[in-house]
Amino acid sequence: MSTEKISSHVSLIWNIAEILRGDYKEHEYGDVVLPFTVLTRLDSVLVDTKRAVLDIKATAVPQKVKELQYAKATGYPFWNTSRFTLKTLLNDPDNLEKNLAYYVESFSPAARQVMEAYNFYSVIERLDKADLLYQVLSEFTSSKVDLHPDVVSNDQMGHIFEELIRRFSELSNETAGEHFTPREVIKLMVNILFSPEEDMDRLCATGAMASLYDPGVGTGGMLSIAAERVHEMNETARLEVYGQELNPQTFAVAKSDIMIKGEQQERIYFGNSLTDDQNSGKKFDYMLCNPPFGVNWKKYKDPIQEEAEDKGYDGRFGAGLPRVSDGSFLFLQHMIKKMKPYDPKDPVNAPGTRIGIVFNGSPLFTGGAGQGESEIRRWILENDWLESIIALPDQMFYNTGILTYVWVLSNRKERRREHKVQLIDATSFFQRMRKPLGEKRKEPSED
Repeated sequence: MSTEKISSHVSLIWNIAEILRGDYKEHEYGDVVLPFTVLTRLDSVLVDTKRAVLDIKATAVPQKVKELQYAKATGYPFWNTSRFTLKTLLNDPDNLEKNLAYYVESFSPAARQVMEAYNFYSVIERLDKADLLYQVLSEFTSSKVDLHPDVVSNDQMGHIFEELIRRFSELSNETAGEHFTPREVIKLMVNILFSPEEDMDRLCATGAMASLYDPGVGTGGMLSIAAERVHEMNETARLEVYGQELNPQTFAVAKSDIMIKGEQQERIYFGNSLTDDQNSGKKFDYMLCNPPFGVNWKKYKDPIQEEAEDKGYDGRFGAGLPRVSDGSFLFLQHMIKKMKPYDPKDPVNAPGTRIGIVFNGSPLFTGGAGQGESEIRRWILENDWLESIIALPDQMFYNTGILTYVWVLSNRKERRREHKVQLIDATSFFQRMRKPLGEKRKEPSED
């Protein structure tokens, strides 16, 4: 599917929001269209195996055995045991709200959790009261919006999700710091992360396994692109991906994306990574993140400050706390705590970790000597974790034109990089887009 066809799919789905005009405010459109897009994708993935699932449901075997059989029949770690598909729900318009709720309840627990994260039962109740439910569902099940995996691949579906969320976030005037990472920026970060010779050798070994974590996973773009890159390098390799997300809508998208790709969706957690770490105690081979830029963390200050004071360096924030107006450095400290130990004599049991993180200019420049940001920078440099800082062009992100920087960190630097930091000015490495997307007018070329 070309970029034009992806844009066409986005436009068709986007236009469905026009049905809501008058009954909904513009900033509420995403609350309806995004969950229906996810639901349509899940239904499209399962429709071909519906009969097989119903046959299994009719057998007398134990429920646990059925669940294994469902997953085998669908080819995915999720299923739906109702007799309905989204299209057949339209055959009984008088009972559509009740039947659609039953249809959602008939999903496997993880898929149901995705829809509940969208508060979907309230969505369909409100649509029904406004006499819009039948009309909206009719549009999503029409031949114009075909999200079957034979038509739209997982990667293309990711692009569609991302663009819809970008548009709806603009309508709802989301916090300025919540910028979805363009996929070409993620690809750049992923290639840098896996570029050292030691990593290439490791990931290209037969049956290689590694783990990757994103504490602000968003829609899951960093995880999916990293997994795709590892598969390109070595079809026998497996990258286990983990993530946590605070926003319920983007959490739902990330979890559904992971499900559709057959990954273990229980590794995608809902909640605040800084105050409710669902991966506490875990260590990872690789980590990627685009934390919120310039977002105030005052409402989370008490538990973070308490951890810093009580645990010191045994916790995550012993090096210091940034000013409350920007919590970017909190995410990096959180990630550093999850680095695996490194021992060059025992790389199997102590392989070390590489990190890629996107910042605005604040972590580079704010904070005078002895202040939080300065102390955090000193701690990072004295431990010789910082490999490189890469200045990207401006106008690279959808909702902001500011300059951004990729920080690359590792606790197993190549010998030639030890006690050095490479500063790369890549602000001129871009091509202009033929059509801007929000504030995004530039992109790095493949070269």
